[in-house]
Amino acid sequence: MAKQSKRFREAQALIEANKFYTADEAVALVKKTATAKFDETIELHVRLGVDPKYNDQQVRGAVVLPHGIGKTKRVLAFVSGEKAAEAQAAGADYVGSDDLVAKIQGGWFDFDVAVATPDMMRIIGRLGKLLGPRGLMPNPKLGTVTPDIAKAIAEQKAGKVEYRTDKQGNVHCPIGKKNFEDDKLRENYQTLIDTLIRVKPAAAKGQYIRSITLAATMGPGVPIQN
Repeated sequence: MAKQSKRFREAQALIEANKFYTADEAVALVKKTATAKFDETIELHVRLGVDPKYNDQQVRGAVVLPHGIGKTKRVLAFVSGEKAAEAQAAGADYVGSDDLVAKIQGGWFDFDVAVATPDMMRIIGRLGKLLGPRGLMPNPKLGTVTPDIAKAIAEQKAGKVEYRTDKQGNVHCPIGKKNFEDDKLRENYQTLIDTLIRVKPAAAKGQYIRSITLAATMGPGVPIQN
């Protein structure tokens, strides 16, 4: 086990052992534990009562957080014709079709999210092995394959985040930065929690939300009562 730094131990000491905090308390406390020399990301970690090895218990989707996450995403748009002008007007950082496919096949991945119109799937399907493992493949279920390309780009720029369970049934998702006001972090937190509850799989049995923890990038977790 890696040795914990003095900074981390001091942050850990701020958290009372065996205590579960309210969401408001956790937001205020997690900001106090974020003592690194950069604006740390505040992350929400939720353990769900699902078994992701079964398709009907997987939890995956995307949601626009009301206050974004403090990061401007670089959006790539696979489009052609009139949709190219729409994508550019909506603020896409990279717009194209076959030219972008070739660029990616050459090893270029200088973007955070890719969106596409449905007709483009015929040419980007061959990028599955390159974009899939990186979580960059456009997906209709996440709203990144859609005829309304301008809306998809606007949502990504506004702070749309993807959530999905890992192999252990945990969801890890950023909800903002240390420099966010408490109420903005709290609203982003509640939006994500409400979304996870709303998409609870029908096949999930027993307690659905098992645990909730809030943590800064370099800090310890703050447990939240649920």
